[in-house]
Amino acid sequence: METLQVILLALIQGLTEFLPISSSAHLILPSQLLGWADQGLSFDVAVNTGSLFAVVIYFRHDIVALAKAWFMSLTGKSSQGSKLAWWIILATIPAVIVGFTAKDFIETHFRNTLVIATTTIVFGLLLWFADRMSKAQLNEFQMGWKKALLIGVAQAMALIPGTSRSGATMTAALMLGLTREAAARFSFLMSIPVSFGAALLVTKDLVESPAAIDYQALGLGVVVSFVSAYLCIHYFLKFISQIGMTPFVIYRLLLGGLLLGMLYL
Repeated sequence: METLQVILLALIQGLTEFLPISSSAHLILPSQLLGWADQGLSFDVAVNTGSLFAVVIYFRHDIVALAKAWFMSLTGKSSQGSKLAWWIILATIPAVIVGFTAKDFIETHFRNTLVIATTTIVFGLLLWFADRMSKAQLNEFQMGWKKALLIGVAQAMALIPGTSRSGATMTAALMLGLTREAAARFSFLMSIPVSFGAALLVTKDLVESPAAIDYQALGLGVVVSFVSAYLCIHYFLKFISQIGMTPFVIYRLLLGGLLLGMLYL
């Protein structure tokens, strides 16, 4: 891979992994516009690992506190932190089930430009509706296990390309009454176990693959993805309560329209 290709694709992964705009929709654009070949499994592992490092390091204090509270809950000492930790675990289950049972079917039937363009537009409109109608009263410690499970179902739906994992989970959280910042924080935290599990599965496929590995490109991809994802998380959480979801909705509609135009024009 050329250096420009590595940097651009890693930037796309780092930025779109946590913004509600769909990483899969963006990753097909460079190949369509620039004629680039598929970047390969090893590069996917690298940039996803960079994004995972970013969210883990950004929320490192929260993760340590939640882990301690969760272990304390096993001894019968419940707290707000332990409840949130259990809710994150609960919210992970639907994506795990769908991922194991329907991954191949989704990859075969839904990974195409038409599906990605359609879901980019449809779920963009749902995000707009949720943001406009949300009561925005609850933080992540107040939502309860039922709301956490429903957000987890939304995360499982995001396995369909173009949906956007962060977009689907934030949409569900807003509809259930969480504030924008709480919706984003819970979305980011619940991405950690899913991203870690996905990274392990893809790494397993990589180890079994006979393809040659460009370690220099992978290293650069990890670094660029990490930096862009970390900055994305920081500034998204800083400004989301002020700007709302409308800019991302407009962007999704324009992107979906562009993909449909590329497909049919």
